[in-house]
Amino acid sequence: MDTKEIAKYILGGLIVIGFFALLILLVCKSIPEGNTEMLHMVVGALIGAFVTVVGYHYGSSQGSQDKNEIIKNGQ
Repeated sequence: MDTKEIAKYILGGLIVIGFFALLILLVCKSIPEGNTEMLHMVVGALIGAFVTVVGYHYGSSQGSQDKNEIIKNGQ
């Protein structure tokens, strides 16, 4: 496993952890009135990043990358 691949997994893990941590905070804490709009933007960005991470690791992108590795290695 090379450094680039490790960095992808770390970044993906941080996004997933951040997504669930923010959801837990939203359920447990009240939101100050002035911060709701900014919080909605942050939640939207995290949801988009979460969907991208999950889509990559379980969708066709990972399969395409695996196929390219097989072709590159000649197996």
